Amino acid sequence: MAKTKQYCVAENWGKGFIEHNESSRITFKSYPGNVWQVPAHNKAANLWINKVLGVPKTKDQAQVIVTAIIDTQQDTWDADNVDGESSAEKILRLGSKPTDITLEE
Repeated sequence: MAKTKQYCVAENWGKGFIEHNESSRITFKSYPGNVWQVPAHNKAANLWINKVLGVPKTKDQAQVIVTAIIDTQQDTWDADNVDGESSAEKILRLGSKPTDITLEE
């Protein structure tokens, strides 16, 4: 089965990182750790990766980066306790606990 997605790591610098003409030709998905998913076998996506100095990653390499960030966020959430606080109160104060993310093939 041919892969349909490719991954890279690139830091979003703000305006100009994704141009309007790029967003109309490429489906972008961002993940924690500056991981970006774009279509595989796509000339526009490859040009964008080069433009943003993206470092290509395999799906497995990208997954390790995302999982490490989420694990750290979950550990931080777990450790942030207030004496006498209920689970519902903790969620109101911090928001929901970060959930695991599985990258697409």
